[in-house]
Amino acid sequence: MTRVQFGTFLAPHHPVGESPTLLFERDLALAAHLDRLGFDEFWCGEHHSTGWEMIASPEMFLAAAAQRTHTIRLGTGVVSLPYHHPFNVAQRIVQLDHMSRGRAMFGSGPGALPSDARTLCIDPLVQRDRQDEAQGVIIRLLAGEDRFDYESDWFTMRDAALQILPLQEKMAMVTASSISPSGMQIAGKYGIGALSIASTSSAGIQSLPTQWGFAEEAAAKHGQTVDRRNWRVLMAWHIAETREQARNEALLGLQRWNNDYNADVLGRPDAKRVEDPWELLDQITGQGAAGAGAAVVGTPDDLIAAIRDLQERTGGFGVVLGFAHDWANAEATLRSWDLVARYVIPEIQGQLQPMRASAAFVGEHRQELMAGAGAAIMQKIMSHEGAAAAMGVTIAQMAERTATAKEAAFRPGAGLPSAAAETA
Repeated sequence: MTRVQFGTFLAPHHPVGESPTLLFERDLALAAHLDRLGFDEFWCGEHHSTGWEMIASPEMFLAAAAQRTHTIRLGTGVVSLPYHHPFNVAQRIVQLDHMSRGRAMFGSGPGALPSDARTLCIDPLVQRDRQDEAQGVIIRLLAGEDRFDYESDWFTMRDAALQILPLQEKMAMVTASSISPSGMQIAGKYGIGALSIASTSSAGIQSLPTQWGFAEEAAAKHGQTVDRRNWRVLMAWHIAETREQARNEALLGLQRWNNDYNADVLGRPDAKRVEDPWELLDQITGQGAAGAGAAVVGTPDDLIAAIRDLQERTGGFGVVLGFAHDWANAEATLRSWDLVARYVIPEIQGQLQPMRASAAFVGEHRQELMAGAGAAIMQKIMSHEGAAAAMGVTIAQMAERTATAKEAAFRPGAGLPSAAAETA
């Protein structure tokens, strides 16, 4: 496989109580920060309720982010296809691709929040089937097929064709995948990538080793191929210079996220209120009796070890996406991403091995290298008539200064107060 790439997944998960206007600005600043650090991808989602997840249109947000960034690719993570007419979704992603100069990525899902589906009067039992149906239509539209009709029980198209096609010849596409096999099966059916978003929970981590097999089975069934390079795996972390510092910075924010959002607002079955923040931190990072951790709160070395472990357990993937959150304050959060870019990414991608090898080689041969360099310099000096004489004078002067300095240093009474000074 080619080297792993890195990005972020912004749901977002912002605690209620802060100005939404400034939250949008802070999220855009994060996109610009990650772009400067050289991250490869930035994904943001679509949600319409809960108070915490407040980006309703990922396309609008990413269009703004495109104006503040230069190289980072921008993905809808994800558009909830049952909420929209597929033709409109295709139009918006094409416009985003042009406005970002070919950096758009299209991610889709069935819709994650039951409260959103309820508001739109969509039966949860039909959401995955509708995502599947809409995905197939959107792929045809983005490919520029001849005009076609389409009849469905929830949308209709007549003589449908896009008037503008994507700027990219082949746009990256993914589907959200959780613990169930449905997301991977859609990825395999259409030969697209997958975004495993449940891997920030213990159950999600445990299911990952078997997930890619569902995509391969579906691809074989439908005459498609899938590539692990297009598999994006979500990981949660907060990184600092020391483990103690990271734990102190993330402690209370992580508790608020777990207790106030996952347990009290969403009511997720695997989320229980934990009143002792240190106990919760140990549970989530795998330090307690619960087993494998769903997050890394520690040093760059801790995250490197966790990524390598996940690579081994899953068989490999193409992109690591860091879950964007507010566990720590804004300053510590930006520093966490900075440490990942400085130490984790180059280590995982193999950039540091040649540098270490070069340092080790020079260190092992330093005596012979320095001796050779010194001999070459002396040879050049001695071969020049005037330089040899000047060198002799210089050596004599240096010896004289050294002798004078030693005599002054050991003169009796040197450095003691003078009699005049004592009398004054």
